[in-house]
Amino acid sequence: MMKRTLAVPKNPKVAFQGEPGSFSQQAAKKIFGSKLIAVSCYTPDNVFEAVVRKRAEFAVIPIENTLAGSIYQNFDLLARHSLVVVAETSLRIEHNLIAHRGVSFRQIRKVYSHPAALEQCSRFLRRCKTIETVSFYNTAGSVKFIYDRELKNAAAIASADAARIYGMKIVRPGIEDDRENYTRFLVLARRGRFPRGGEKTSVVFGLENQPGVLFKALSVFALRNIDLVKIESRPIRGKPWEYLFYIDLQSDIRSRECIHALRHLRELAPYLKVIGSYPVI
Repeated sequence: MMKRTLAVPKNPKVAFQGEPGSFSQQAAKKIFGSKLIAVSCYTPDNVFEAVVRKRAEFAVIPIENTLAGSIYQNFDLLARHSLVVVAETSLRIEHNLIAHRGVSFRQIRKVYSHPAALEQCSRFLRRCKTIETVSFYNTAGSVKFIYDRELKNAAAIASADAARIYGMKIVRPGIEDDRENYTRFLVLARRGRFPRGGEKTSVVFGLENQPGVLFKALSVFALRNIDLVKIESRPIRGKPWEYLFYIDLQSDIRSRECIHALRHLRELAPYLKVIGSYPVI
């Protein structure tokens, strides 16, 4: 298979959530190389705002994990902001129990990490009867937290990179529930021309509450042999029991079939937004 690349400026500024050593930063390096200029952000909202306010040229966000499922907050932010998806990549996620050098497993009483990481290691953590789990805003940030405060009875769950960056020790490697643990990341940019040769197209749309209308909306793709590789529904704030539907299509937006399918969908959907058409890297 031909390796896809993304045309980017030299030393691009790339926003992501978390501290150095986070999985989002690893995904950013996979796409942009090690010479990117990292723009570390505290929350997902801050990541989007960094690109909107031109403090960064691109953003990298996690959107789905094979164990924990979809990351709903980022779906909602995609609908709210005008940024578009210009690339996608996936990363094998290996979680490690990390503590200060000289600290043994028996000394650990608390484990800090992002809620998604704690969930992905739930089987391991359930076996640790004397350990309390504490949610933190970021995996690598949890390593920095116990490092800065010299917490000798605490550990963090994060990447091996995070352990290396902060000079910490991996107490237990590979503690995730399943080795087939992958996270899908999206690369965002300010709205412009979509990259040519996109393998996937993502759209979000809303429908009126009528019998069979969702079936009709999805049929516009089936009629043209366009494969739907994901569908996700999210509630609309302020409108109880009404939803937005996010779908990923295995198609370039410039293909004749996709053009006609989206034109047909616009006839059915009062709200329709193309989130992106992009290569998989």
